[in-house]
Amino acid sequence: MHERQDLPDEPEARPRRRQARGERRIAQLLQAAAAVFCRAGYTAASTNAIAREAGVSPGTLYQFFPNKEAIAVSLGDQLLQQWQESSERALADDHIGLPLKEMLDAALDPLIAFNVENPAFGVLLHGPDTPGSIAQEHNAVHDASLTRIEAMIAGYLPGAAPDERSRTANMLLALFKAGLDLVMSHEGAEREAYITELKTAMYRYLRPALDDGSR
Repeated sequence: MHERQDLPDEPEARPRRRQARGERRIAQLLQAAAAVFCRAGYTAASTNAIAREAGVSPGTLYQFFPNKEAIAVSLGDQLLQQWQESSERALADDHIGLPLKEMLDAALDPLIAFNVENPAFGVLLHGPDTPGSIAQEHNAVHDASLTRIEAMIAGYLPGAAPDERSRTANMLLALFKAGLDLVMSHEGAEREAYITELKTAMYRYLRPALDDGSR
């Protein structure tokens, strides 16, 4: 019997492997960019610093991204997609009707966890020189989240007028953003304490409206 000989790679297999290597390299560069943006901010970050963080040469970086802005936009797109997915889980229809404290846990925990795990998200959104396209896409996601919050409020306060639901949703979002800044600026037990304070503030804001049923 003849021994089986390994055949050379099929021609179509080589491009697939090159594509997979390219995708891994892009992921590596975006992870490095996130670390550099968190450490230095978007404005002070450089492509050289990102390349060093990724352990590659600047030339390798430029094979995938022409400049820092392109890296930020790609990272922003990735993070916004993940944020949208977290928001959809947090503001799911299944949470409507839960006791208020349980609903706040179900809604806030995944949103806080996302921000804690991805601090570059806040850096890119709030940096003064962040590419405008990131802000535009964030506004679209923000509006979708606000609409979903209003729908949840309607589930708890069916008698509330549309303008009242809108104000309540905007106030809740403002409370979340303010509380998140405090959560992100602390660690360990202090961070957990501020998470509790944020939930308490939202509970005390919403509880009276649910008790009197007038809104």
